[in-house]
Amino acid sequence: MGSGHLETPPTAESIIEEAQRRLEAQQEAAEIAAENRWQRGMNRFVFWLSKHWLALFNVLAGLYIGGTFLAPILMKLGLTSQGELIYRLYAPFCHQYPFRSWFIFGRQWSYPALRPLQSSDMQNLFRTMIGNEQLGYKVALCQRDVAIYGAIFLGGLLYGLLRDRVKIRPIPLWSYLLFGITPMMLDGGLQWLSYFIWWLFPGVLAQPHETTAFLRTLTGALFGLGIIALGYPYMQDFFKDTYQTLHQRYHWT
Repeated sequence: MGSGHLETPPTAESIIEEAQRRLEAQQEAAEIAAENRWQRGMNRFVFWLSKHWLALFNVLAGLYIGGTFLAPILMKLGLTSQGELIYRLYAPFCHQYPFRSWFIFGRQWSYPALRPLQSSDMQNLFRTMIGNEQLGYKVALCQRDVAIYGAIFLGGLLYGLLRDRVKIRPIPLWSYLLFGITPMMLDGGLQWLSYFIWWLFPGVLAQPHETTAFLRTLTGALFGLGIIALGYPYMQDFFKDTYQTLHQRYHWT
């Protein structure tokens, strides 16, 4: 008789352990595949964004600034509930004081305050004032904010027209601080400081300083255009590099 070796049959415990090992291996492979699909999907989205980031930014800016004018249009059309809803949606982002806002469909484009407001209560009362058929209806953001976001929108459109024709370099940070931020800080800061002193120390100032619609618009526009001139060229370079990286990896177009 030969001396062949008979293998010991597997025990029930070893069979269960092997089945568990294979199950865990399958689960791990499935998790890796799912993670790869998620990562590929995110990379696909980033690749799309690298090609269309400017269009997306311009659409968002256009919708945001456009919504501020939609509110008074709806009020004029008699759709007061919809118009008031838009005012409420913008309220957390702006004081919406009527004497610092533009009006449309009325006798004047703006109604500057004839006298300083005496307290925060009066400011809150004035803030809820939207307008009427005679005065017109205020835009849902103040004059300065309209200038900021309007400049971002128009500047983004202009950047889109020029970026493929000329190499646009970002402006120096110091120039944005000097011409974009400083004018707005001086204009708005002086106004705020004068009101603060006038409220807390009666008699020190005859009346607080109230800036003009022109200065609010000018300083806001400089601030918004500065964001485009400083930030968008960096965004362009970043997304261009991102496009090249993902194109080489996945051969997407």
